[in-house]
This record gives sequence, structure tokens and C-alpha cells, in this order.
Amino acid sequence: MSFPPEVVDAVLSHMNGDHTDDSLVIVRAFAEPGATAARMTGLDADGGEWAATVDGSTVAVRVPWTEPAVERADLRREVVRLYDAGLERLGLPPREDH
Repeated sequence: MSFPPEVVDAVLSHMNGDHTDDSLVIVRAFAEPGATAARMTGLDADGGEWAATVDGSTVAVRVPWTEPAVERADLRREVVRLYDAGLERLGLPPREDH
């Protein structure tokens, strides 16, 4: 299942504008441990896609959600779940504002 373009654009804009550090945690924990940057490039009901910087090159990565996202609100739930699990996997402390 795919989401309407305006939903995808809004999520990408939010993630790339306000949550680049969160994207990097997700990418490092579940796809590319050596990533130094990550920008969300797409999403659907089954997962998110990022362009990760690894050793100076851009690498496309996909990370599956923990559960399928059916509604827009599910996307936030899944990003937060991956972020929290990523912190744990990487041994990083949670943000104070989270």
C-alpha cells in the first residue's frame, strides 16, 4: 500500500527538517552502522527509505516497519518505534525531550 503524495511529502519534509538525527539512528541501527548522515527519501506501508552517507558515498537503504502502516498516524508510531529500538541497539541514551 502506498500513501498519497501529499502525505509522503509531509512526512519527508518533517523528518528531513526536524529529525535528521533520528533518521541517522534508525539507519545506523538497522542498515548501515557506518553511516554519518541520513535523509529520508520515501516510505510506504511496509517501511521507510533513506539515502545514507557511508564512507563518503550515498547508499540507498530500506528499513521495514515493525508493523504495517495503514493510516498516516501509523507512520509516526513506526518511526518512533524504530528510533527507540535503534537507541537501544546502539547503546545510546534517549533524548530528554522524547
